[in-house]
Amino acid sequence: DDDYTSNLPDECLASIFDSLSSGDRKRSSLVCRRWLRVEGQSRDRLSLNSKSELADFLPRLLLRFDSVTKLSLKCDRRSISIADDALILISLSCRNLAGLKLRSCRELTDNGISLFSQNCSTLQKFSCESCSFGPKGMNLFLQNCPLLEEFSLKRLRGSPGGGYAEPVNPGKAAASLKVICLKNLYNGQCFAPLIIGASNLKRLKLSRCTGDWDKVLEMASVRVNGLMEVHLEKLQVSDLGLLSVSNFANLEILHLVKTPRCTNVGLVSVAEKCRLLRKLRIDGWKTNRIGDDGIISVANHCANLQELVLIGVNPTCLSLDKLGANCPNLERLALCGSESKLCIKSCPVSDNGMEAVARGCPNLVKIKVKKCRGVTNVGADWLKGRRGSLDLDLDNVEHEQLVDTSLDEQESRGGDFSSFNLRCRSRSFKTRLGSFSGTLRRWSCFGGGSRNNLGRN
Repeated sequence: DDDYTSNLPDECLASIFDSLSSGDRKRSSLVCRRWLRVEGQSRDRLSLNSKSELADFLPRLLLRFDSVTKLSLKCDRRSISIADDALILISLSCRNLAGLKLRSCRELTDNGISLFSQNCSTLQKFSCESCSFGPKGMNLFLQNCPLLEEFSLKRLRGSPGGGYAEPVNPGKAAASLKVICLKNLYNGQCFAPLIIGASNLKRLKLSRCTGDWDKVLEMASVRVNGLMEVHLEKLQVSDLGLLSVSNFANLEILHLVKTPRCTNVGLVSVAEKCRLLRKLRIDGWKTNRIGDDGIISVANHCANLQELVLIGVNPTCLSLDKLGANCPNLERLALCGSESKLCIKSCPVSDNGMEAVARGCPNLVKIKVKKCRGVTNVGADWLKGRRGSLDLDLDNVEHEQLVDTSLDEQESRGGDFSSFNLRCRSRSFKTRLGSFSGTLRRWSCFGGGSRNNLGRN
């Protein structure tokens, strides 16, 4: 048979490979030698099982995939990983590597990561989980990578579990670092100089890292001016830390997850100074230290708010009224594990649900139902007949799904799921919650609910 691709330039063939899924791309590379060569030379991402046996195959793999810029090396926890010599070989063959992800490579040492960074000094993204090098290797790595923008560490096994730990400084990456993510680190305080010295930092995520973080946030607020996103999870941080966070005037995203020492006082300070806040997530851990006062302050000062997720927080009609009146851009409101009993998501409602609405919501003036296949014209006609003044917008036409019904991991944990969840991808979706204690002015049902939920308004 004629090979109709023989007249195609390699560049065109490579472009076709780029449009294929990973599996189809692998199968296509087996068609002929030319396809094998072009596919390998045009691949920029590569993920390898980094067991020790990989070292024997690396020379041939690196010869075939000579254009890789993003590399992932992952080893099974019960297996022996590649060692320093293999990592150094990779660095010599992939000088233009821009991104590296390491997971469970426990045979790598401070010396190996240092030599790697010397050969791949143009690295921009680095992610490491459950590896055995420590602060010494990290200092050398940061010193050798002046273009590094994203730095992520999780369970760094080389970090001592107690006593003094060598401080980690940003080195030559101080000006380039934009994202720092630290999770599950013993002696987490040794990374304080890294955070404080990253003057152009945009995103900071801290989770389950030991130490008192109030002082770190205070010092960072003096030297880091452009921080836009802060995640604080299971940390020793209090309102003093939030007072420092409030100094980040460009802050747009704030997550407070299981930080029981944070109260309304700290949240009010953030709301009053961080007027650009778009997304706020609070997991109060049912400590009841954040409530109406903090949420009302957010509603009064953060007009750009698009997403508010409250877990284990019990707001009342006072704060919900303020959100509805002052936050016209609100796209998602989720109340989980609270005293609220209204749930709207995914719209698994039927004509019976419409009947419940008619009987249970006497002040309802408008209802908008989208992609609720259980709601028929019969139910709509009955609703119009029973409530002639009701403005009904019924849309059963197949179209692109607008609602993301998935819940974040921490929202879906546990058996208690009492929530009001309204989530829409379209930024043009603007709904006023109205007065929960008075007349319900308008209701748009993009999400789901049950007959009982819809009937209890």
